Amino acid sequence: MITLASYIDHTLLKPTATHIEIEKICKEALEYGFAAVCVPPSFVALARRARVRTATVIGFPFGYSAAVAKLAEVERAIADGADELDVVINLGDVREGNWLDLEEEMRIMADHAHNAGLLIKVIIESGVLTEKEIIRCCELYAPLGVDFLKTSTGYAERGATVEAVRLMRAHLPATMRIKASGGIRDAVFARELIAAGADRLGCSASVKIVNEEVGAADYY
Repeated sequence: MITLASYIDHTLLKPTATHIEIEKICKEALEYGFAAVCVPPSFVALARRARVRTATVIGFPFGYSAAVAKLAEVERAIADGADELDVVINLGDVREGNWLDLEEEMRIMADHAHNAGLLIKVIIESGVLTEKEIIRCCELYAPLGVDFLKTSTGYAERGATVEAVRLMRAHLPATMRIKASGGIRDAVFARELIAAGADRLGCSASVKIVNEEVGAADYY
């Protein structure tokens, strides 16, 4: 069985995060073998100095920043050494059906990221979308070559669900990966999301989750 740690982006995105806390999660990522750390944009350079794979967020957490502002964030993240970008889409555009605007915004950011060798994840905030809107997002972003579709920021009223991951998996090509995040607090739920089709998990309770799994394996 592949360990849960290898699926997890060890995440600290609270607005009061300090450099001491960021250094701590970087050490934990190295110790436990997490896939990456996900940190606020201002801490990307610090995380990179810790020699861990580093993700950061763009347009976080609400996604309604102007496209030029998001692009500036992308360029700064690239300059600071990020490996992966988790980009929040404009949910108002989803609700109003402004699909061309959403496509153009992401195309530009994806091109910048890929030209610099970065992975890009598109956060659609599935917990506040209808099934029809989630499916339309799958149809929109898959052809753009983005690397992951991601369920949630963790700041909406509802985070990742097994149902949302299954729906996304059913409407995405096999080559496009899924990141589930938001409300993942135990190993059982983490494994359920992976079984539903998630390839990566965004967790702040990462250490607790992997220790639960180790404890369960020891018990049995």
